[in-house]
Amino acid sequence: MNERNLASQVVTEVKKAIVGKDPVLVKVLAAILARGHILLEDIPGVGKTTLALAFAKALNLQFSRVQFTPDVMPSDITGFSIYNKETGKMTYQPGAVMCNLFLADELNRATSRTQSALLEAMEEGQVTVDGVSRPVPQPFMVIATQNPVGASGTQKLPDSQLDRFLLRLSMGYPSPAEELELLRRRQYSHSMDGVAQVVDRESLEQMRQAAGSVHVSEEIMKYIISLVGATRKHPQLIQGASPRATLAVTAVSRAVAFLRGRDYVVPEDVQTIWVDAVAHRLLMVPGAERTTTSQEIARTALRSVEPPKVR
Repeated sequence: MNERNLASQVVTEVKKAIVGKDPVLVKVLAAILARGHILLEDIPGVGKTTLALAFAKALNLQFSRVQFTPDVMPSDITGFSIYNKETGKMTYQPGAVMCNLFLADELNRATSRTQSALLEAMEEGQVTVDGVSRPVPQPFMVIATQNPVGASGTQKLPDSQLDRFLLRLSMGYPSPAEELELLRRRQYSHSMDGVAQVVDRESLEQMRQAAGSVHVSEEIMKYIISLVGATRKHPQLIQGASPRATLAVTAVSRAVAFLRGRDYVVPEDVQTIWVDAVAHRLLMVPGAERTTTSQEIARTALRSVEPPKVR
């Protein structure tokens, strides 16, 4: 079975646990193939944790979850050293982040110090405890969930941490028909019962390499740069999209093209993930949130740039 068929089968398995959110599932898989991290921002109870569990099972990834609260310490994430009386030395005790897929549940309920403990693992693929750096297992990805800002006990994630997430996605409420199907499925079985492993870690790496080899033409590169440049000129933004955003849009556009069965990127691939990849990186001027949102500003940038005609 080739890499594209395997990717399609992964989505099929995850759909056994998640009802009616096919576009979100495809974007999550695209982010995984693009070697990125994902932020799921939504109200509690719409299936964010179930989604992470289903992908971990379908991709055969070692899974770890932390429910973030104000009393979670950085050492709970990175690990800590403890004195070993038998050897007379300090022994490292791995933290929760030492896994393949780390679910940071309700990340914005934790303190800023604990939130920042994730940054090194997300960006550098390692944790440093007592001056010693240790690599996290590979593959490694973070799926973080956060409740909408303003919900009880939450605080806004710092801009530097938001910029580490490849995509920010929202699942939203199911339709009445989807919710009825959800009730039917849960009547006699657990949500994870039907989800089967599709790939091993070697196959996942092959899928990632195939997605990373998708061709991006000069015209598409210039299109992405023009889109990013449009955010930097917007009057309601203090900070537009960074060069990291340019790289992120390009990487996930490649993965989307791969999932759609092409070995080259077209403007529609960029447009599909543009808002999800860029909006959370934009810093608005004070008071601008009363009249618009970062998502709408990203959509305005998308409408303002003429896409190239790719043959």
